[in-house]
Amino acid sequence: MSDNLPDGWVMKTSKSTGKNYYFNLQTKESQWDKPDGGAEESKVRASHLLVKHNESRRPSSWRQDNITRSKDEALEILKGYIKQIQSHDKTFAELAETESDCSSAKRGGDLGWFGHGQMQKPFEDATYALEVGEMSGPVYSDSGIHIILRTG
Repeated sequence: MSDNLPDGWVMKTSKSTGKNYYFNLQTKESQWDKPDGGAEESKVRASHLLVKHNESRRPSSWRQDNITRSKDEALEILKGYIKQIQSHDKTFAELAETESDCSSAKRGGDLGWFGHGQMQKPFEDATYALEVGEMSGPVYSDSGIHIILRTG
């Protein structure tokens, strides 16, 4: 880590101006100002598996036009997925691809990189609290109940 930069950031010199700038190796973003490394500036990457229920903001998905299961039933389904992942019966991505009620299923649940304010608050808070490679327990949002795998 040069110059006390946050992980993933390097300082480069512009060929056109000769001025130093900062480049994030993970997100491929560049900026003139030195990143401070605080959580406010950082982005995370995550995958998730969403189980919607009849109280979800939009109780339908690519898998099912009208979702009628209760919140409790959704939680039980999600707990079953967690057990399958923990016992290595299925990978997170395999289950997300076939079982998630989010359109990110086609990408194995991958949501890409996002920063503060881009996701619903409970989802954002849970993602930032995880270490890279760590999976959450059930996380409730207006969309439904998620398990989140932080990938970056």
